[in-house]
Amino acid sequence: MTKTATPDMTAMLKDMMGAFPVDTTSMEASFKNSAALNEKLSSVALSAVEKSTEISSKWTKDTVAKLTDMAKAKSEPADYAKAMTDFASVYSEAAAEHMAAFAEVAKKVQMETVELMMAAGKDMSEEATATMTKAAGDVQAAAKKATTK
Repeated sequence: MTKTATPDMTAMLKDMMGAFPVDTTSMEASFKNSAALNEKLSSVALSAVEKSTEISSKWTKDTVAKLTDMAKAKSEPADYAKAMTDFASVYSEAAAEHMAAFAEVAKKVQMETVELMMAAGKDMSEEATATMTKAAGDVQAAAKKATTK
């Protein structure tokens, strides 16, 4: 039996990969852009959490203050009914105000998020175009170099 030499696949792959170099700078830039976007989105979310917590805290303090007024002893039975009615009325108004404040926070988060995503999309599109143009040029140069050998 004759022995046939098997081709060295490792050397072939190494030569092929050497002929088409990979530029990792675009990947690094993409990672940095992604990290920056995540930081901005986190900032928007944490700001919304902070504002929502402030609204909830104020609502709770206002409610407790009104409950304290309602819980005071009254001289007439009708005064209890009036206190309960006053509390319900004030609480309903406060609920509407606080819900409107929550809606404003949500609206602001939505607007900021849309702005960030649109800016990121534009940046990614420009970055992808530049990367693809550079990659096409590199591939053409490598192919030309490979065919002239």
